[in-house]
Amino acid sequence: MSQDSVRLEPVERLQLQFEIDQLNAAYAAALDDKRFEAWPEFFVEDGRYTVQARENFDRGLPLALMDLESRGMMKDRVYGITQTIYHGPYYTRHLVSPAQVLAVEGDRVKAQANYAVFRTKPAGVSEVYNVGRYVDELVRTPQGLRFTSRLCVYDSEMILNSLIYPV
Repeated sequence: MSQDSVRLEPVERLQLQFEIDQLNAAYAAALDDKRFEAWPEFFVEDGRYTVQARENFDRGLPLALMDLESRGMMKDRVYGITQTIYHGPYYTRHLVSPAQVLAVEGDRVKAQANYAVFRTKPAGVSEVYNVGRYVDELVRTPQGLRFTSRLCVYDSEMILNSLIYPV
C-alpha cells in the first residue's frame, strides 16, 4: 500500500481521520478505565500488536518488547494482567494526537498517531511512562474500523519498570 494508493476527496479524508481518531479515543479510554477485556476487540481475529523500541524499528531489527500475533494471544495477555501478574497498582492516562492518514487501498488504511502514556500510583505523582507513535494498519469491518496491526514504536531506550498494560 503506497501513499498514492487512492486519492480521497478532502471531506472523505476528514471523515476517515475522524473515524480513526474516534477509534483511538475508544482504545485509550478502554485501557485507562482498565477494561482490558475490551482491548482485543479493537483488532481483527488475526490482528497483531507489537511494542518495539524506536532504535530497533529505525534499524529494521525485529526484536520487540511485546509481539502478539492474534486476538487469542491478546486475550491470554489480558488473563495474565487481570489474573496472574502481581504489581503495585497504578493508573494510566493516554493522550493520542490526531491521526495522519498515510494510505488508503480499498477497505485497508495505513495511519499513524503520536501517543504519550502517563502513569500515576495511588498517593503518588504522575510520571511519563511511555511516549512514541502508533503505526497502524486498519481494515473496515461491519463493526467499523479495526486494527490488523498496531505497532507501538516507543522513543525511549528505557521504560519504567516493566510493561504490564498495553500502550
